[in-house]
Amino acid sequence: MCYRYLIEGRVQGVFYRASAKQAADRFGLSGWVKNLADGRVESFACGEQAQINAFEQWLNDGPKLARVDAVSKYAEPCEGASASAFEILPDA
Repeated sequence: MCYRYLIEGRVQGVFYRASAKQAADRFGLSGWVKNLADGRVESFACGEQAQINAFEQWLNDGPKLARVDAVSKYAEPCEGASASAFEILPDA
């Protein structure tokens, strides 16, 4: 299962990406996370449904300093997804 997420709120400058990577690593997911120019954070995650569910719960909470207002979820094909790593990508 692979999904793309757009996270809105106070999610930049609060260690959201680094914390998302830690959460994804803990849940055994592959994919990436990056800041967007409009202030949102975008993430792409692949894994088993239980892992994805746990990550989604984390995305809605975020790290302590964040304020998550909304998380949009889009199913995506898993083609070309890295099988073993979750990375922090450069800002878009």
